[in-house]
Amino acid sequence: MTWRLSGGCLLDFELTEEQKEIQRSVREFAEREIRPHVREWDEAERFPAELLPKLAELGWMGVTFPPEYGGAGLSYVDYTLIIEELARVDGSVGLLVAAHNSLCANHIYLAGTEEQKRKYLVPLARGEKLGCWSLTEPEAGSDAGGTRTTAERRGDYWVLNGAKTFTTNSHYADVCVAMAVTDRSQGKHGISAFIIERGTPGFRLGKKESKLGLRASDTGEVIFEDCRVPLENCLGEPGRGFRDSLTVLDGGRISIAALAVGMAQGAFEAALQYARQRRQFGQPIAKFQAIRFKLADMATEIEAARGLTRRAAARADLGLPIARESAMAKLFAGEAAVRVANEAVQIHGGYGFIRDYPVEKYYRDVKLCTIGEGTSEIQRLVIARELLGHD
Repeated sequence: MTWRLSGGCLLDFELTEEQKEIQRSVREFAEREIRPHVREWDEAERFPAELLPKLAELGWMGVTFPPEYGGAGLSYVDYTLIIEELARVDGSVGLLVAAHNSLCANHIYLAGTEEQKRKYLVPLARGEKLGCWSLTEPEAGSDAGGTRTTAERRGDYWVLNGAKTFTTNSHYADVCVAMAVTDRSQGKHGISAFIIERGTPGFRLGKKESKLGLRASDTGEVIFEDCRVPLENCLGEPGRGFRDSLTVLDGGRISIAALAVGMAQGAFEAALQYARQRRQFGQPIAKFQAIRFKLADMATEIEAARGLTRRAAARADLGLPIARESAMAKLFAGEAAVRVANEAVQIHGGYGFIRDYPVEKYYRDVKLCTIGEGTSEIQRLVIARELLGHD
């Protein structure tokens, strides 16, 4: 996408030919490798592990990371195209890729030492290993500063105790980045980040969640019981874990916005096709003004959400601050996707309530985009803070 600054504003032009080719290649892959299995994976709540080598081969497990760290070296705008096109067919696959890239791998890229990047980021970006990122706890969701998991230094190790919940990719991940309190007296400034490898003694998996939507995406608990982590696996400076997490979430919110746009697009296309085919009173329902207005509103909201998402991504590519823009993109895109999916079901009428039609699944899936990586209410707090200052 071509962007330039004019009067302090970013102007949007067309996707470049290279970006159009990325978009085409992801769409073809999703139609060929994902769509035939969407219903099966959803009903069985089965994580599509067989896709991981294919995603890795295409470079989508390390989209924005430099080639020297095993990544594809693409832009954040390119990344949103990939997530959007995957989510257009199945949000679960889009979320799998987003959590791996934006959260686990990106935290290591942003805060890791050169040694940590070589040891952990390279295999993650190449797709040789899968990553997860654990911040949320049963008593620390929106209030991430209320983290209870602790890390105590003992000789050459940090010893972690506690539990994390709502961790995407948890049961299949090889590498986990988790936050733990290292100095309770410092509040949120006493939270540090750690890299934990699968198989580390004291690190085990807990409950796998059964969810309303995105059921092929793995979500579960990770538990630490006297888990001994080498000192060199502290990610970033001790006490900076919470602050670094906020930076990671800024980028992650762009990917969730793209996820929302993709699912909204999929729901819209299904509704558009149905409206052209379904006949009532002797004509396709697309002829009725009530349906036309719904489709017009849906298309407009998707384009607005896409514009906010790509603008936030473009700012990230330019190295500009993105806290406000990523929160706006996620807030609007997530809530717009819910509205679009709701109207898609309404256009289908009774058939929209039946699993034989894809809009039922989109309706269940999109709700996560108003909750994950910060609820809509948290996004509004972030936006207001950016507008009014950090008082």
